[in-house]
Order: sequence, then C-alpha cells, then structure tokens
Amino acid sequence: MEKKNYDGRKNERLKCQFNGFLYFIDEVVEVRVSDISRTGLCLTLKSWVSATPGSTVRLRTSELGMVEGTVRWYRAGRMGVHLAETSNTAAQVASYFRHFHKSATPEASGPSARRRV
Repeated sequence: MEKKNYDGRKNERLKCQFNGFLYFIDEVVEVRVSDISRTGLCLTLKSWVSATPGSTVRLRTSELGMVEGTVRWYRAGRMGVHLAETSNTAAQVASYFRHFHKSATPEASGPSARRRV
C-alpha cells in the first residue's frame, strides 16, 4: 500500500512560481505554475481556454521544457493537470527539481547564510 499525503495524493505538492504557455488544439494561453509534484501541476490561467477535464494539453516553460498532460479539473481560472507518464516527462520534472526548485530552508535565509569567512 502506498503512503498518501494528508489530502489523499500519492505525491507531495510543492509551491513554486514560474510562467509558461498552455497549448490546447489551436489555443495558446499564458499561465503561471503555482505548485508541482512528480505527476502533476496546478496552473493559474491568464485567460480562458476551452479545455475541459479529460482534454490533452501541452505546457511549455523554461523550467520544464515541453510537457504533456491531461486536464483533471478547471475552475475559477485555475487548472489541475496530470502529467503524461512518459520517460521524457519524468526526466524533465526530475531535472526541474534538480536544477530549478528552491526549497525554503532556514539555513538558506538565516544570518549564517550572509556571513562569509
């Protein structure tokens, strides 16, 4: 049995803030990624798109490159996307966590982080 987080999800969601573009058929919408996990994303859309739950969408960002996923939910200008389970997508998400994601740790922002010896 897999361990789940407090909200029932298998993968921990981490807060983030980066921009990109969502592609659905011939529509392109600017988005902000507000949280990420190994298997999905939460997006804030800057304008409306006609994608509905079950639709396949693509997302392009500097941090992730181009990834594909399925809309899980879409309401009030926000969208949940389940990422396609491909080796390419898994590699791109792993690369994001390795190179871009900054965790908020006390050591990184405390007085000792500013002091150089």
